[in-house]
Amino acid sequence: MIKNITAILGVLAAVASLSLADSAPEASAQDTKKMVQNNFVETAQKGIKLSGYVDTGYSYNFTGQGGNSQVNSRVQSDSAQQGDFNLYAVKIALEKAMTSENKAQAGFRVDVMIGEDAKFLANPGATHAFDGTSQNNTQMDSNFLFLEQAYVQLRAPVGNGWDFKVGKFASIIGYEVMERPANMNITYGMLYNQVPFWYTGVLSSYKFDDYLDGKLGVANGSNSDNNTTTSGGSDGVVLLAALNVTAPGGNANWSHNFQYSTASENSTGAPGAAGTAQGQNALPVNVASTADAGGAYTIIYNSWGNWAPKFADDKLLLAFDTLLGNAAGANGFNSATAGTANNSTWWGAAAYAKYQFNDWFSLAGRGEYFGGDNLAKISNGLGTANQNAGLSWWEYTITAGFNVIDNVLIRAEYRLDWGNNISGTNTGADAGALNSSGPAHYAGAEVVYSF
Repeated sequence: MIKNITAILGVLAAVASLSLADSAPEASAQDTKKMVQNNFVETAQKGIKLSGYVDTGYSYNFTGQGGNSQVNSRVQSDSAQQGDFNLYAVKIALEKAMTSENKAQAGFRVDVMIGEDAKFLANPGATHAFDGTSQNNTQMDSNFLFLEQAYVQLRAPVGNGWDFKVGKFASIIGYEVMERPANMNITYGMLYNQVPFWYTGVLSSYKFDDYLDGKLGVANGSNSDNNTTTSGGSDGVVLLAALNVTAPGGNANWSHNFQYSTASENSTGAPGAAGTAQGQNALPVNVASTADAGGAYTIIYNSWGNWAPKFADDKLLLAFDTLLGNAAGANGFNSATAGTANNSTWWGAAAYAKYQFNDWFSLAGRGEYFGGDNLAKISNGLGTANQNAGLSWWEYTITAGFNVIDNVLIRAEYRLDWGNNISGTNTGADAGALNSSGPAHYAGAEVVYSF
């Protein structure tokens, strides 16, 4: 009997853990990582760890009526009309991390997400399309499976050690990350909702010293597993670069991230007709790199930073995020005729602050602005009366966090969005019109168990 119990326990011990995805600024994921970093069981194969979380919540949008209304500055799960219970994500990650030794070695990482966020993150370009294939809140699917990351890690013993990720990996752009519990707020920010989430390709990184490290990479188009070409209905080839500066003492970072794509992305095939929507996260609707488009491209520059003042004894965290993008090949905004190639530029800034009052209670705030010289970043000629209008969005969010039980995070949040074309509907005579400036009120709560 004792032998049988021992055998069962041995099988159970095959479960392992790992921290949340290292896909973006580690500082923004610090709190959740602390929660899970010591809570794991070694697998039978030494060094492989399993971890993740279950993230559920409730959201209420006071603005829209009916499931077909939407707040365009938010992702679908954050744009629920009236009340909505959400299974945001079940996250499971498996990793064989490399050691700190500067020698030839290898490892791997796989991140899988199931839930409503998984459906959005897997295909963000389909968001808010009004052609029956959209991913608005009424079409969220808690059973959807998303392979967030899957890559092999390699280290070449060159200099201080030159590391490579080969496969599918999270974006280097933006302060926020795909994992909601790792961000300061429950809802995704406007800026993060407008940048690429993931790539398939190769990303190399090198740490010059304790204060300076960089990244270089090449991949398919943003949020794309294929089409690594430079013309003809392509999502383009993405070139990536990043440079991160760490302050002495490690309490501050300043990161610069750059992306150049050889085509306007996430719009393969023929351009949509005027009045069809563009995915929130997708880059502007375009004629792909053809003679008609005059050569399409996309450029994104992102700078973010954070600072934990030493005088605050690790209770205060301040951060900022900025974004500037430009795309040629944007379609249908200086002409009523779809297919006319134009140019679109967008920009934005965000400020974050979080204060940990004690071991169990914290408050976090976020303020953002997102603008553009036309609506191409968010739509394709939606509302003929304002298709040439500039874009100007604002939002403010405040989030209370409670850590009252080990490995459990409870948060409550209020959010306010306003600005031109901030919300609209996809039914009736005004289908596709971005016709309201708000304000759009949101309230929500979240419960997360990390393991």
